[in-house]
Order: sequence, then C-alpha cells, then structure tokens
Amino acid sequence: MIRGVLLDLDGTLLDHRSAADAAVTHWLSGHAPGHPRLAEAAALWQALEEPHLRAWHAGECSWEEQRRRRIRALCVELAVTVPDDLDAAFGAYATRYRRSWSAYPDAAEAVAALAGFRLGVLTNGSQRMQEAKVRAIGFGGQVGPVLTGEVLGGRYKPAPACYTAAARALGLAPGEVLLVGDDVVNDVTGPAAAGMRSVWLDRLGVQPPPAGFPRITSLSELPALARDGLPTA
Repeated sequence: MIRGVLLDLDGTLLDHRSAADAAVTHWLSGHAPGHPRLAEAAALWQALEEPHLRAWHAGECSWEEQRRRRIRALCVELAVTVPDDLDAAFGAYATRYRRSWSAYPDAAEAVAALAGFRLGVLTNGSQRMQEAKVRAIGFGGQVGPVLTGEVLGGRYKPAPACYTAAARALGLAPGEVLLVGDDVVNDVTGPAAAGMRSVWLDRLGVQPPPAGFPRITSLSELPALARDGLPTA
C-alpha cells in the first residue's frame, strides 16, 4: 500500500529547463553579443549540467567549483573569452535563472490532491537552493521535507541508499513510497532497485516507458495512481 509520495523537483514540480535555457541564453548574449551559436547555448548548457553535478556528488569538487567548471566549459566550447571572475559570471546567470522559476501548471492541483499521503521532495540539487525553489513556486510547507544528499548522508540519486534514507525520513519503508520524476534512471529504475515504487513523468509523451513501469504525461494523473496502487515492476 502506498502511504507516501516523493516528488522530484526540477522537471517535475518546477520548470527547470525553461528557466535554465532562458538564463544561459541571456547570459551569453550579454557576454558575447551577436555570437553565431547563441541558439545552441541552451542545449550545450544542459549537456554540461549532469556530469559536473555528478562530480560534486562524488566529492570531487565543491558546489561552487562545479559551477565554475560549467561556465568555463561552456565558454571553451563556444570559443568565447573565459571570464576572469567565474563566480560573478555564474552569479549573473543564477540571478536570471531565479527570476524565471515557475511551477508547472499541473503541479498545484496534483499536490493538493495528494493530501493524506506523507509527502516529500527528493532532489539532487543543493539543499539551500532546492528549498528556495520550493518556497518560490508556492509549495513551502505543502510538500513535506526537501531531501537532498546533503541531509541524506551524502547519498544522491540513483544510489540505493538515497531512496531508503528518503523513505526513512518519511517514517516509511521503501515499499510504502511512490517516487515520481522525469529522469528514468534517477526517478524510475533507481528507486525500484531499492524496493521503492516509481512512475515516470514524461511530459513530452514521445518515448515508451521502461519495461514494467507506468508512465504519466501530467502530474494530474499521479493522485489516482497513488490511491489505486501500481503493478509491481
């Protein structure tokens, strides 16, 4: 029986991609006006995100250093001058990024409909920033604890210990928890390996789900799945 629901944040509750795309395009247009590859900046920035976050998760660098590396790598790829002050450069990007934070239109109604379940947010970002995002999009106090590797003993998705620790934070066993998110590895197959139920949020609806796992294209479908139960993966 499902008693708790863990929600991914970026790409699930918050439209991270639109905010990041707008912010990096704006930053590059100011740093290198008229750059011929401006239209590629968003995709390049997205490609740089995960490997540098993984380096931070692994303890290979600090949170601040992974941000510097991302800015430097983007500039090298686009053959533009690397800023002398990488922290200031990322700060300019981050300011624009924060201004663009917004919840997906289906998020508020879905969260309200999950009343009665123990809720939490499980995300691989930094604790301080992810808590700020939850507040900024209007879910402060509504979605339970914000759980990142920083409060889960250094365990990040898709490490099995991350999911068991997150379930424990809700006071539940992994099998009593349903995780929903947009990343197949982090939010679908990863939790399943720890005995947690999972559902893939595929907002574009263009790919088949991993074998044995349900797929939804909107959070509006989630409450019924949580109430009615899921087939075992």
